[in-house]
Amino acid sequence: MSQAQVSDDEIFGGHEGGKLSVTTTRPITQARDLSIAYTPGVAKVSRAIAEDAALAKRYTWADRLVAVVSDGTAVLGLGDIGPSASLPVMEGKSVLFKTFAGLDSIPLVLDTTDVDEIVETLVRLRPSFGAVNLEDVSAPRCFELEDKLKAALDCPVMHDDQHGTAIVVLAALRGANMVLDRAIADQRVVISGAGAAGVACTRILQAAGVGDVTVLDSKGIVHAGRGGLNPIKEQLAETTNAAGLRGGLAEALEGADVFIGLSSSTIDESLLATMAGDSVVFALSNPDPEVHPDVAAKYASVVATGRSDFPNQINNVLAFPGVFKGALDSGARSITENMKLAAADAIASVAADKLAADHIVPSPLDPRVAAEVAAAVAKAAESDGVTA
Repeated sequence: MSQAQVSDDEIFGGHEGGKLSVTTTRPITQARDLSIAYTPGVAKVSRAIAEDAALAKRYTWADRLVAVVSDGTAVLGLGDIGPSASLPVMEGKSVLFKTFAGLDSIPLVLDTTDVDEIVETLVRLRPSFGAVNLEDVSAPRCFELEDKLKAALDCPVMHDDQHGTAIVVLAALRGANMVLDRAIADQRVVISGAGAAGVACTRILQAAGVGDVTVLDSKGIVHAGRGGLNPIKEQLAETTNAAGLRGGLAEALEGADVFIGLSSSTIDESLLATMAGDSVVFALSNPDPEVHPDVAAKYASVVATGRSDFPNQINNVLAFPGVFKGALDSGARSITENMKLAAADAIASVAADKLAADHIVPSPLDPRVAAEVAAAVAKAAESDGVTA
């Protein structure tokens, strides 16, 4: 059933009362069970942890618990709607963690947009969780927040809007390249959108070997010497736009091999006609792609969107459950660039057995994905020496 066929009654009914509950792992059916799970038995466990804090990993759920954290400032395509309105999204994220990776998670929506206050809050809550999934935090604050949290916490931290998107985009590009028998280093990639996802996609593609990336924001091509750039865009200007292009989308797309849309802008199909032969178009804006997939397919050999009702859905659920499971399984203290690259390769490998122009990534419902990603991420964490 596509999203267009889902009624409002079904949607609201599916959220009524929330989408999460707490269940026990040890049933209490008699007095003996109560004595073990709570007083007096629990005191022995608490005393043991007080003497050796490392035992909390064995005797509590904290080591396997993900905190899904948002301030509600950049929720889906709705913008700054506040923490309470963002909570259904965070609950949904927790449902996905449990469904696809078997991980427990707690949605935490914070009534502050101050980066330092958010960091302080999570530092104080650190004994209660084992990893932080940042979600729907506006740019450029999200970059500062993630960096400060990584420095302050001794556990995996990842802003999924950045890195989950980037991992799946790289996996999809690897799949497209396998279909087209093309090397990633030989391509010129255009990214429309210099927010959280655009910046992260740029960085992971560069790390994967793409040498020529051009990034655009609402004012055009990000390039050295352009005034009014924030520090993040200044960094982009230093490492992108190898051809020294100026102007907007028309100038950027001419002769380009790959277009990745991560903004709400629209593209005239005449611009797609100026791209190189066998081009790739990822129109990822939701719910309305930058260009309709049927239109893009007239010019591009491979087309992907963020929607579930078209082939090649670029969906973060392909990445984040396995990334966090792999990080927690390995006892990683952080999530490294190599762990993200390994996740992308694992996703691409699952799609390889049915590879085609309309199947460059696996289905989000493919049960192999999270397990393969988790194994690859855990191995990369060990290789990078970030495990406990």
